[in-house]
Amino acid sequence: MWKRFVAAVIASLLAASALAQTAAGATVADAQLAAQAAEQQAAPEEAAPEKILVVGQRPGPGLWKVSNGDHVLWVFGTYSPLPKKMEWRSQEVEAILAKSQEMLWPPSPKVPLFQIARALPFAIGADKNPDGALLKDVLPPDMYARWIPLRDKYIWNHERIERRRPVFAAGDLFGNALDKHGLASGRDVTEAIARLAEKNRLKITKPQVDLSFDSPVQSVRNFKKSSLDDLACFSKTIERLETDLEAMRIRANAWARGDLETIRKLVFVDGGEACHSAIMNSAMMKDQPQVQSLDARMQQAWVAAAELALANNASTFAVMPLKRILDPKGVLADLQARGYQVEAPE
Repeated sequence: MWKRFVAAVIASLLAASALAQTAAGATVADAQLAAQAAEQQAAPEEAAPEKILVVGQRPGPGLWKVSNGDHVLWVFGTYSPLPKKMEWRSQEVEAILAKSQEMLWPPSPKVPLFQIARALPFAIGADKNPDGALLKDVLPPDMYARWIPLRDKYIWNHERIERRRPVFAAGDLFGNALDKHGLASGRDVTEAIARLAEKNRLKITKPQVDLSFDSPVQSVRNFKKSSLDDLACFSKTIERLETDLEAMRIRANAWARGDLETIRKLVFVDGGEACHSAIMNSAMMKDQPQVQSLDARMQQAWVAAAELALANNASTFAVMPLKRILDPKGVLADLQARGYQVEAPE
């Protein structure tokens, strides 16, 4: 549904959310890890290490434990991107799912179907620059010069990509680059967990938050004719592909091996903030208070569902992006502030 709405009313919000997971600039810890890898590569007395992503069966990280007396909520942290050839399997997850009563998914926005239907016919071309402009017309010359070699390396349809708004072009570029370097979204992991939950006949809970628009058709029209302040988003995506691919591989491998020591060194900052801001400050979004409060409302919805599950079930299994788990203001910090005991995996 989100993808259809991207094509209709909220085209760019989802694109920005996806970039928020992946298009971050390197953090200090990431840069240190990348530097270590680079030093090992450059050492003349040692053979350069193979840049191979882990393959075969991998467990991912351990589970966070949230307790309310003898009732427990187990939280599994997902991550993206992950190695494409990795086969995920965790005996710990399988055992806990087998004895749980409920499965709690991350929160998501819910857009009324009638709004999608109304806006869809007006959404054609929403991803393109206004007035037929090309990327070379909207990007500074130095940024466009950095874009060209990456475009030639990762994009096959140059004519199409050159007509897209920078925030969408950046998303296409980043996704193609990950694919070429053996990385993928990690969707296989959540699909495997969903199958296990179905096999064990767990109650499935998907917290949703209403995201209605006052005038979806007018919102799309405003978006199509307005410019976006998305150059910072584009620049950070370019920068990461120029400098941070090795650090991304280190993070993916650390998650796959369940290497908590390395995972804890990484700071999960929303590096796609520039992309997110470009959308949130657009003419389409800035006058929509329900959009501006979306992140806070989604966390509230998930925490409420988690509290209900902790009250009703002896064991509940939940899935949450690792970044939100480790966020000092994230969902587990919220539960801890409410008096629940939270234990990180060893």
